[in-house]
Amino acid sequence: MKELVILTEELSAKDLLEGLLPRLLPEDWIFRCISYEGKQDLEKRMGFVLRAWKNPEARFVVLRDQDSGDCRTIKAGLLQRCRDAGQPDALIRIACRELEAWVLGDLIAFSEEFSAPAAGKAVGKAKFRNPDALGSAVAELRKFVPGYQKRDGGRRMGKRLDPKRNMSPSFRTFCDGILRIAA
Repeated sequence: MKELVILTEELSAKDLLEGLLPRLLPEDWIFRCISYEGKQDLEKRMGFVLRAWKNPEARFVVLRDQDSGDCRTIKAGLLQRCRDAGQPDALIRIACRELEAWVLGDLIAFSEEFSAPAAGKAVGKAKFRNPDALGSAVAELRKFVPGYQKRDGGRRMGKRLDPKRNMSPSFRTFCDGILRIAA
């Protein structure tokens, strides 16, 4: 059975991926998202899941926010944890700086989903050409939709984000990695 197991640091990432992955993966693949209660919980407990998973054909992806850390250092640490758990081929992806940059990367979809015309008008602005470089993507989203909540946004936007249109390099890199696994 072709199975993709994604480990995330938070529920909002799981919510987003549950809307996105059915559109990326071929029909003969199944996926499971396992979320943790923050990055420390993910790093502390991910080895157990990687060692205990029963399907020997399963492929693993670890997704974590960069926050203010060094991307290369974070990725190297996660990869070492995967190696230590017997899964050296796990795909490690870092959402730069935070997952909400992926939502900012597709302001057209965000504008439509949240009825926020100001977001649609901001598409061409230099500030949003590389949402991964913004300090707080969630703060930017709340400028368009003051009551924006991460989990609700993840649920709604996972079904709408367009990898071809999205301006977030880390989102496109994540999608490319998933497509390579499933090829």
